[in-house]
Amino acid sequence: MEMAIQIQRLWSEEEGATALEYGLLAALIAGVIIVAVTNLGQVASNTFNTIANSMSAAAS
Repeated sequence: MEMAIQIQRLWSEEEGATALEYGLLAALIAGVIIVAVTNLGQVASNTFNTIANSMSAAAS
């Protein structure tokens, strides 16, 4: 009977679930930030390369 009470308490406890939800949310936000920064970095790199090529062509 004691085991059934322990399982019932474990099942009804919500603190662990809340921590897990916050962890998943933080991981999702971190993933979105990584993708956004990577894409932004590629766009900035392409822009600087275009400018550098234009300056080289103008200097020639």
